[in-house]
Amino acid sequence: MNAQERKLITGGLSKPSKMPGYSYNLPAIHCKTGSKLAQIPGTTCHGCYALKGRYRFPNVMDAMMRRLSSITRPDWARTMAADINARKSRWFRWHDSGDIQSVKHLLKIFHVCRMTPDVAHWLPTREAGLLSKIPADRVPANLTIRLSATKVDGPAPGSWPLTSTVVTTGRSCPAPDQGNACLDCRACWDKDIKNIAYGKH
Repeated sequence: MNAQERKLITGGLSKPSKMPGYSYNLPAIHCKTGSKLAQIPGTTCHGCYALKGRYRFPNVMDAMMRRLSSITRPDWARTMAADINARKSRWFRWHDSGDIQSVKHLLKIFHVCRMTPDVAHWLPTREAGLLSKIPADRVPANLTIRLSATKVDGPAPGSWPLTSTVVTTGRSCPAPDQGNACLDCRACWDKDIKNIAYGKH
């Protein structure tokens, strides 16, 4: 299967300039939890970057909607894994826009991770309810799932071992000091780091 055929099945990957590798995005308007939080001031989803700017361009939205439709295909996981492996990158981020849609979707992502054993995967999510249905020890070894806090300057979630928070002071993410890029930082993928504190922007 060539690159064009894979893209027709999965909708294609994205490559955010900030990241060390590739990513996959879905429309943020279809986030189960995040779309509700986006309406509430003081939450980490209020003013979401993925609901404005280039994410609102018709061609970008069309591409994300195609990806959303593709996740129910029976050949999605196998094709996603083939596409990720073909990129020869050691790092992958799930959902620079959007979030997991269901337990079935999450289990498909697990399958992709198992078929890409040489790739480190990172999946940020606000879907605590979905994670509650998955034992933490079932997560593939090469996948780091971080449950995101709900409120700016609020506590890290206590229901999942790896988390992220958004703070107005005391951030740990170095990206704002280095051209808004990860550069050589891989903290988000590092399971030894229990919480990542992102600066509010």
